[in-house]
Amino acid sequence: MTTDTPARLLTLLSLLQTPREWPGAELAGRLGVSRRTVRRDVERLRDLGYPVRATLGSEGGYRLVAGKAMPPLLLDDEEAVAIAVGLRAGAGHAVAGLDEASVRALAKLEQVLPSRLRHRVTTLQAATTPLTSGDGPSIAPETLTVMASAVAGRERLRFAYRAADGTPTRRLTEPYRLVSTGRRWYLVAYDLDRADWRTFRVDRVSEPFATGARFTPRELPTGSAAEYLRRSMYRQGDSYEVHVTFAAPADVVAARLPGWLGTPEPTDDGTACALRTTATDPVEWLAVRLALTGVDFTVREPAELAAGVRALGARLTRAAVAEE
Repeated sequence: MTTDTPARLLTLLSLLQTPREWPGAELAGRLGVSRRTVRRDVERLRDLGYPVRATLGSEGGYRLVAGKAMPPLLLDDEEAVAIAVGLRAGAGHAVAGLDEASVRALAKLEQVLPSRLRHRVTTLQAATTPLTSGDGPSIAPETLTVMASAVAGRERLRFAYRAADGTPTRRLTEPYRLVSTGRRWYLVAYDLDRADWRTFRVDRVSEPFATGARFTPRELPTGSAAEYLRRSMYRQGDSYEVHVTFAAPADVVAARLPGWLGTPEPTDDGTACALRTTATDPVEWLAVRLALTGVDFTVREPAELAAGVRALGARLTRAAVAEE
């Protein structure tokens, strides 16, 4: 009989997390205890928040079902490696929908991974290449996890930073939030050397180091980190207003555009739509992205984007000339 109750509960939980129903007699045999002890242990798990459902009858069994909250999970080695590799692959690009919560999950998982599993994760990721890498610049997953841990732990963060013109600097910051715009990750932080708030493109960050020095978060000048980032881009002249009309219904266009570009609005008759948004990417890139929708469109503004679309069209026309 297993007399170590905590160890027995962990073993029982590991068994119940397998997607099947376990007869009470089988659980008792696996654990080396009586069926009465199994019933008591199941009640202990329920008290801890694990929704264990029991079925009645002589061969009644137990199954872990979905509850109102997400309880802690037990992962075996293969499961932990699979999840870590998946999170790291996604975190390397600012994929739309992958927000700070996903990066926090990766940071928590890697913090508790045994060294042997951490080595397997790193080796497996280095040996694989994704078919598509997304539209945004690549970021080392370790950079995101270090920064996310510093944000969550309210630790001062030191890192090397490369400005837009290539100038290298060293920064000491109080990190506030990581923000994803869909293509890029940004860090909103208070720069201690400059005594002011700053935004940093994470793909330009290297050698991030959480100093261990704790701090009390300062009040952000705007209501949210996302709003501060938007205003910062506007002040720096990195953003511009876009107005494009499409000769197709809004749902068709929306399905072919990345979500971070905004949502097209339908016209009165619903056969066309218009997109009004703020962009921060080079107009040449946005021209290509609009063309990839496969829908006829017209650029209303800005003039620079219209010129970029004309230049792209002329270039593609020259490239498509067949030999006589």
